[in-house]
Formats: sequence, C-alpha cells, structure tokens
Amino acid sequence: MKRRFIVPCLYLSLVLNFIPVPGAHARQTVPQTTTPTTAGATLNLAGLRERVTVRRDGRGIPHIKASNESDAYFAQGYVTASDRLWQMDLLRRTARGELSELFGRSTLEEDKRHRLFNFAGVTEMMVARLPQRLRAGLESYAQGVNAFIASRDAATLPVEFRILRYQPRLWQVTDSLIVGKLFEETLTANWNQDLTRAAFANLPAAQRADLFRNVSSLDVILVGSDRPKKNPAATSPARTRSSAVQPRTGMSVETLRLLERDEEMMRRSLERVGIYAEDFAASNNWVVSGKHTTTRKPLLANDPHLGASAPSIWYIVHLEAPTLQAAGVAALGAPGVAIGHNARIAWGMTSLEPDVSDLYLETFDTSNPRRYMTPEGWREAELRREEIKVRPNPADPATETETLDVTITRHGPIVFENNGKRYALRWTALDPTRDFFGVINTLNFARNWNDFRTALSTYGGAPFNFVYADIDGHIGYYGAGPFPIRKTGDGSVPFDGSTDEGEWTGMVPFGALPHLYDPPSGIIATANSRVVGLDYPYHLTKDWASPYRARRIMDLLRAKRRLTVEDFRRIQSDTYSYPDAIFTTEVVKLARPLAHGSSAAMPVGDAAGWRALVALFDGWNAVSDAESRVMPVAVEMRRAFRRQVLNAALGEDLARRYGGVHSDNFVDWVITTRPPQWLPKEFNTYEDLLLASYRQARESLRKQLGEDESKWTWGRIRQVRFSHPFAGLPVVGAQFAIAPLPQKTGGSNNTINAGAFVSMRFIADLADWDQTLLGITLGVSGDPASPHWKDQLADWYAVQPRRFPFSTRAVGEATAQTLTLVPATR
Repeated sequence: MKRRFIVPCLYLSLVLNFIPVPGAHARQTVPQTTTPTTAGATLNLAGLRERVTVRRDGRGIPHIKASNESDAYFAQGYVTASDRLWQMDLLRRTARGELSELFGRSTLEEDKRHRLFNFAGVTEMMVARLPQRLRAGLESYAQGVNAFIASRDAATLPVEFRILRYQPRLWQVTDSLIVGKLFEETLTANWNQDLTRAAFANLPAAQRADLFRNVSSLDVILVGSDRPKKNPAATSPARTRSSAVQPRTGMSVETLRLLERDEEMMRRSLERVGIYAEDFAASNNWVVSGKHTTTRKPLLANDPHLGASAPSIWYIVHLEAPTLQAAGVAALGAPGVAIGHNARIAWGMTSLEPDVSDLYLETFDTSNPRRYMTPEGWREAELRREEIKVRPNPADPATETETLDVTITRHGPIVFENNGKRYALRWTALDPTRDFFGVINTLNFARNWNDFRTALSTYGGAPFNFVYADIDGHIGYYGAGPFPIRKTGDGSVPFDGSTDEGEWTGMVPFGALPHLYDPPSGIIATANSRVVGLDYPYHLTKDWASPYRARRIMDLLRAKRRLTVEDFRRIQSDTYSYPDAIFTTEVVKLARPLAHGSSAAMPVGDAAGWRALVALFDGWNAVSDAESRVMPVAVEMRRAFRRQVLNAALGEDLARRYGGVHSDNFVDWVITTRPPQWLPKEFNTYEDLLLASYRQARESLRKQLGEDESKWTWGRIRQVRFSHPFAGLPVVGAQFAIAPLPQKTGGSNNTINAGAFVSMRFIADLADWDQTLLGITLGVSGDPASPHWKDQLADWYAVQPRRFPFSTRAVGEATAQTLTLVPATR
C-alpha cells in the first residue's frame, strides 16, 4: 500500500506535532485488548445471559465456549472489538463514505464514490428482511462490540482513536452488513469492464475475438465440456439470452482515463482496509476424497488472495455452544465463521469472478437534466442528497458539510459521466433483498451435503466457488450466488437505457448453477478461472481469471497417489509460473538455432543475444523463488513483448486499458502461434521482436535494480509490505510499521503461492480436526503493543500454518490465558 493513498503525512503530522494525544503516557499501562495478563481473569458484562469462557491459545486466538448461541456471538463481538475495534470502525466508515470526517479532503472523492452506491441505505432496508436467527446473531454480536466500547474511555481506547481525537459510535447490525458490501465491491464491481469492452467496439471483429479469449488449453472445467454440439445451429433459450450486444461506437481516450481514475479511487479505499484483490488474484481452494489420502478421509484447502494489510482482514475464532461448534476465520465485523469447519463438515470459497453488474447509457432531456427516456416515454429521475462531513482543520475535530446530489434512474444510480453521457448502474450488491453474510451463519450449522446446499440456495452475495467435505467421506462443489439473466445480451457492454433490451428477467435457477457431488475423479479445484464448459447454457462472466493456478493445483494433486496435510501445505507454497514457462519455452525454441549465428541476414551481435537467452532460459524450472535471477528477466521480457504487440495494434491508451486477465490468454496464443497480423510493423520477424523485448527487459531491470546483474533477483522485485494507515507518520508511526520483507518464498499473481496476496492459509483434515492447519498474515491483535500483533508473520512467511486445536482436550492443552465473562449483576 503506497503511503500517498492513506492519510497525507502533512495532515497527520500537524495533529501529532501540535496536539497532545490523550492518554499517550498511559500507553504501556492501559491494556488495549482484553487478553488478560493472568489466567483466570473475570469481567462482568451487561447483556450476557450466562457465563462464557474465552480460552486464548499461544497465538492469542479466542476459543469461546458459551451456553447458548446469543452469548457465543456476544463474546465473539466483544473479543473481536478488543483486538480490532479501530479496524472495524475504518471498514464501516469506508463503506459508508465517512472517511473525510477523520482525514479531511484527501478522502473526499472516495467518500463521494461510496455515497453513489448508498450502501448505508441498502443495508438499512436489508435489516427488516433478515431471517430471525441471523438477525438475532447480528444483534448479539453488536451488543458484544458495544460492551467493549462502553468499557473504554478517551484514555484507554485503541491508539488510533486517540491520534485522531474521536470516539467510536456504537456498533449496529447495519455495520456488520455494510462490511459485507466492501467484499462485494472488491469481488463484483466490474462494471468498468463493460466500458472497457465498449472501447474496443470499433476494432474489426476478428481482432476483438483474438484479444478477448476466454478459452485456454489449461482450463480446469468442472461442469460441462468444450466439445462442439452435434447440431451447432441448435441453441438453448438460455444461451440465446446470453448472446453479445455490441455498441455502435468506442470510448474516447478521456473516458478511458476517467475510468482509470475511478479504479484508482476504488483501489485506495479497498487496499487501505485489506480487501483489495489486484488483477483478480482472489483465491485458491481444492478438496480431495479419501481415495486420494493416506487417512482415507477427505482433505480440504483454501487460501484467499487479498492485498496485504496491517492488521489482517481475517480474524481467527472458535465458537462452541450446545447448537453451535465452528472454527476458522471470521470476516471482520460479522458473527460466525466465514471459512472453516464445524464438527462434521469443512468448507472453503473462492471468487467466481462473476458478472453481476450492468451499465445503462441513459438518455436525458437536454432541457430538463432530471428527465430521462424509458420505453414508456420521459420519466423523472429520483434525486438523493448526501451530506458528507469533512474535517477542514487537522488540529480540530470539528467538521464542515459537503453535499452530493445523486441521480437515480429505474436501473440505479448514475455512477459515471463524461461528455454528456451518463451511465446508470444495476448491481446485485445494491439489491436489499440479497445479503452477503446470511450464508455464513447458516453454513456454520450444516451437517451434511443437503444442509450445505440448502444454505447456499438462499445466498445473495458475491458469487463464490464453494468447496465442501464431510467426515462421512463426501466431497462437493457449488458455484452459488445470484446471476442475472438478461432479456438480450450478456451485459458485457453498456445497454441502451431507453429500451428494455438489457432488463433483468430473473436469476439463474439455483439447480442450474454449476455443482458437483462426489465426482468420480475424487478431486475438485478452483482458482477463479473458468469452471464451466462452452456448453453451459447461462452467462456467468467473461472475466474469468487465467487458468494457471487451477491447472497447477490439479497437476500437483494428480502427481501423488496418496496425499497428506503436508502435501497440501507444499502445494500452497508452490511457485511454478505457467505463463513464464510457456513464454520461455517458446523463446528457447526460436533462440536455439539462432544462437550460433546460422542466419546470414542476422545483424552482428544478435547471435550473442540469442546465446544469452538460451543460456538463461533453457532448462529453467519456471519456479519463481526469491533467489531466482531468471524470473525477473522472464517477467520483464514477457511484459515488453506484450506491450510492443498491443501498442502497435491499439495505441498506448487502449493497450494500457486492455491489460488484466484477458491479456494472459492472448499473450500465450501470440507467442505459441506467432500470427503475422499481430507482428508490429517495425519488426520483420517475431525473432526480431523477441530480441528487442529481451533488451528492453534488461534495461528495465537496470533501472529498477542497478547495474549489478547478480542482484537482479525476484525477491528484490517482489517485496512483501504490510502497511498500516499510520505507519508512515512521524513520532507514533513507528509502532505500526512492519519492515518490508523480500518475498522469501517467491510467487506472483499467476502462481499458487501468490506471496504478499495470500491473506490466510487453511487446510482441514477430516480424519482429525486437531490436525487442521490455519494461519493469517500477522496476528489476531490490531494493537502493536500486543504480543499477538505480528506473532504469525514468521509462520506465514515460511508457509507454515500451525495446527488449530478444536477438541476439548486439544483446546485445553493449548490454553495460555483464560477470560471468564459473566452477566453483570443488576
């Protein structure tokens, strides 16, 4: 996270240099978490029904034992707040568009962006629709959070509150729901891709087809196949609804740059709170049945990929009550366990990279900017006025008010405007009938596949690839979540809002969503890439991630007859890079005959370049470890190759906008087939292009790493940085700072081990829950004075998640500190 995206140092340095921090001298004497200093501590808390025991193990992880669900969630809220209250407040403020009240005008545009979405209003409407059990759990959790807030004063709140001189307001049910909206934003807010595709509308159809390749020979298909139908002319009704609709014109360069600006604001907001998923690097999961394991019971793994942050976005917890027993990681601010296991099943999830948002180009009346055209004629748009508090003076918590008028059409709010064109957004995240966290609450109680399916059938949040295993030996997969069916088209480019062509006519039926149960192979793996064949009748997305991670996982799972937890851990640490292996293999094929200057037309000096390439790449294992001196050259050369091909064909602005996941399949295709139509005109052959790319790569590395080629290592390029919003501040910032680490285990977005983007590692052993491994990036505490602020960092760095005790015996043996919560006497 770059410091300029957090809080301007000028702003907070004024606060720190000229304002005394309340309670600063009590920092070391006032505990900032409830982790007791001695075993057997007791707290009296209003709101509890019965006694609760919280046992913290050696990593400070709370194992909560309660007599009922309500108290279990109350205790979860209390201990989570005791460890992470300021982070929780930052999350809800981000989603609500309330950062400027703390940070001033530096975050005003971010706040305006979130006010357009009106997450606050959406979650208010959601509350009344929540199932009773979920609402009760959310209320109990909120009561626990508020019990902790009530126990603090200005001198004993977490230090971030004291630096910024403000008090947290009480936690509400809507605050938990609104945190879920941030997850939906990072995983489903891909409406900008619709405008990007529209920018390519003026290109020839054949060129567009080359660029937007969704099929790769490396794809791991779970449902259906890519085999042609016997009657190619036959098309199902669902497929007809998914046909593409092309816009009449492309996008201007100005529009493309405005899109980049919007994406930069989104990145700043989500990266600050640790929920940003760069370039679709958003998780691996896999499960194998007992016929592939030494224990004859299933094993399940999951490692979500999100931007590195301090503290971690995940909170490890173990909940136990007569009706509830679940352990794993919780999404911060929400009750229950998001990814983990109970006494009978384990589950994990990865993003399905869904297309659940559409843009509509609305036609407004030039004489009345609130009137817009519909199939029935002109209609008046709604207008919502947002009031945003802004702190104008860093030395004074007092605020001024900025207003923002949001125009809302029948499709949703106007979220993008340029040159008189105004686009409205329809997005499942703005639908108050669909909740993100409800499935988490229900999954915690599931005991078998039928319970699991039933829970997922009501899920309304960001669509995920859910993997499943149970102690009876069954495994399964479900791609669950709401997927719109459009009247025409697939929503991959903006619709004309004045017509009904792009209307949502329903959602893909739950039974028709991709799923598997006990597949004959006994292996299921997902990694955000394409999971359905071309014969699948519904449109899910065009933004599948590259297939490299999923293919490598399958390769490794199939390489050994019987797998263990340790084998799964080694797979999570794997850094084999498929795209760089493909690229360098093709380079060597071309380089080997030229390395000895066999071509009479070859310029003097070219043979030496080819010999260097052969010496560098021939026999390379394509492993991106930290000490590799091949990986930096391979990556930079592939990048230079891609840049030259695309810049020549599209121009720099459009080429830069193209990027993303689509370019991986495209570059693989170009380097392996070398089509003449994509060779830049300034090169006579692809050999000339590759040699030029090699020279550009070397020049780029000189600029990044210096002249000494012995220091051109992957670990120096890929550094691990866990940034806290205050880490760069003078005086107090040092306590939050974590020194950058060379990426010891290597990795990239295209490898199973994605390095700094791995936010958590989980391996569930269905034969013995106490052998399950779990670890997050830093530690459970958000207080830098706590021993658990970063006590998991070394394990994370070495890809060595520790055992996570579950049984009563194992938890008892692991207990380092005990806290008893008892109802306050009246």
